[in-house]
This record gives sequence, structure tokens and C-alpha cells, in this order.
Amino acid sequence: MKQNNKKIAIVIIAIIFLYLILHGLLKIPCVFHEITGLYCPGCGITRMFISLIHLDFYQAFRYNPLCFVLLPFLIYIVINTLLKKPVNNKIVYTIIVLLIVFGILRNISTFQFLAPTKL
Repeated sequence: MKQNNKKIAIVIIAIIFLYLILHGLLKIPCVFHEITGLYCPGCGITRMFISLIHLDFYQAFRYNPLCFVLLPFLIYIVINTLLKKPVNNKIVYTIIVLLIVFGILRNISTFQFLAPTKL
């Protein structure tokens, strides 16, 4: 019985957490950006997901263009991992390389359009 109570508590906390994020009451800062002033490959991803939930695809793309484009591949990898199906390592390595290159490019002034848009 105690195990069920723990699961229920986790679900309730997760729902409250999602509610606060979706309504803009809870901001999650990027620790990497706070320390270095640079954008990591994941900067803007929370705002991207919030925009996707609101079906604002243009703004979701502007917050994090690479993760927006890679989302179907990431979903594929997660589903296959959960189903214990093999995932082609070439896909995983390609995504890692893309994220590294994206993280570098979005901090170069010539590629400023890759930086997440401001609120």
C-alpha cells in the first residue's frame, strides 16, 4: 500500500510541476547559460515544448530549431529503447554530432538566428 501512495504522490507532484511550467509560473534556467553566457544545444527546449503544446509550431522552431527537427528521431529512439528494440548507432552518433555542431554554431554571431528567441 505504501508503494501505491508513493506513486500517487509522484504523479501529483509531476502534474503540479507541469501546470506551473505551462502557465509560466515556474522558469527553469539553463545552468550552462547562467555560468558561461553561452547557449547550450538544449537552450530553449522547455519553451519549445510549451509552444508545441499550444500548437505554436513557428515559435517552437524559433526556440530550438535543431531539437524541433530532431524530435521525431528522438521519439523513435525513446520508444525503441523502452520496447528493448535495437537502435541504429549511426542515428545516435549523427544526433550527437549535430547537437555538438549546433551548440557551437548558435554561439557564433554569424549564426545568431540559431539562438533561442527571447521571451
